[in-house]
Amino acid sequence: MTTTKMMRVISQDVLGGPEVLTEKEVERPEPGVSGLLVRVHAAGLNPTDWKHRASGLFLGEPPFVLGWDVSGVVEKVGLGVTLFKPGDEVFGMLPYPYGAGAHAEYVTAPARSFAHKPSGIDHVQAGALPLAALTAWQTLVDTAGVQAGQRVLIHAAAGGVGHLAVQIAKARGAFVIGTASAAKHEMLRGLGADELIDYRQVDFADAVSGVDVVLDTIGSDDYRTRSLTTLRRGGTLVSILPVGQQKLREEADRSGVRAELMVVESDHGGMNAIAALVTAGQLRATIAAAFPLAQAAKAHAEGETGHTTGKLVLRCRED
Repeated sequence: MTTTKMMRVISQDVLGGPEVLTEKEVERPEPGVSGLLVRVHAAGLNPTDWKHRASGLFLGEPPFVLGWDVSGVVEKVGLGVTLFKPGDEVFGMLPYPYGAGAHAEYVTAPARSFAHKPSGIDHVQAGALPLAALTAWQTLVDTAGVQAGQRVLIHAAAGGVGHLAVQIAKARGAFVIGTASAAKHEMLRGLGADELIDYRQVDFADAVSGVDVVLDTIGSDDYRTRSLTTLRRGGTLVSILPVGQQKLREEADRSGVRAELMVVESDHGGMNAIAALVTAGQLRATIAAAFPLAQAAKAHAEGETGHTTGKLVLRCRED
């Protein structure tokens, strides 16, 4: 007689506030061809989690299990996997957006969504990194091609993506300017920011000019239009909020600059680059708080305040 293996997940049956999240037991999945079954130790939270919880966004109507960040241990490998074996510690991002499901005790995903977890960090630290760090890497490196000596403006520099983008830009040799409230400036200087603007007191568009790259994590039309004015001719703005693309590109063309809207993708090569930066001591997530899996609703409520510095993480099991 076969015994079905079960696992805990944080699921929702309806759209709404944090209270719609409930802990359930479901059948543990099996890895498919070229896939892994990973025993999740920690899973990061990102603004996209509460947006999907409240509106469905890309996933549509529930039921579903949220979460894209994973750090854990390979439990089983699918047919054809050569990069990993059971027992390997890995971290990575499930395919965004339709591969959600990290807020669980186990998850399956394509093997190349992962990289080997750097041995010098624990699962909470590793679980905080994938989606936000890949977003920063793919905007700054793959899309904008940031190079040594360039000037980079990062909005919401103390946020989940922002504080990792500061470190990645510095690792590329850039001069980094960040917008953040004054209380967060000391932390950002510690991460390598060269110049900081208190957006509550100063209009960044008056204070900054001639930058090569702007990373927009805010997404409002006004913020993006004003950001275009800070760029040198030929410079690049990359926004991670993929709305209003046509209008933004028309405004960019009139200003003689480039504007791109980007959605993060699973990326084995990007995860390996992130792992290398971590190992070299050039990249580390600031952990705002780590919650047990059962307190996912509390973590969502904390994240939705919009005042989090760094990342929130769910501990799906104790290390």
